[in-house]
Amino acid sequence: QVQLMESGGGTVQAGGSLRLSCEASGYIFAHYSCMMWFRHAPGKERRGVAVISTSGDRSYYSDSVKGRFTISQDNEKNMLYLQMDSLTPADTAMYFCAAGTPGGNWFDPDEYVHWGQGTQVTVSS
Repeated sequence: QVQLMESGGGTVQAGGSLRLSCEASGYIFAHYSCMMWFRHAPGKERRGVAVISTSGDRSYYSDSVKGRFTISQDNEKNMLYLQMDSLTPADTAMYFCAAGTPGGNWFDPDEYVHWGQGTQVTVSS
């Protein structure tokens, strides 16, 4: 059974850091080409923030987080991470990890077939 489980969310003051983790069960890293972190804030669209190939050789970031967030993975442990630094209230959202093999736009949520339940990140000003 394929499952993704996020952890590491919480409340932090602006300027602080959090590290999100996503534990992947099954054979996700061998079966899919990409792992993505998405976020969904109330009243806003779900948006991809960082994506990494499961081979680990490519990673991309949305402009809103570039230079502040770092995506990484540990294939041996079946883990995906998102280090978030210099957080601002605009980063407040539910964060999800997802797995898929996107054919075109790596940041398109519809390209991802497995999703976790999410972990809440709240940044206070």
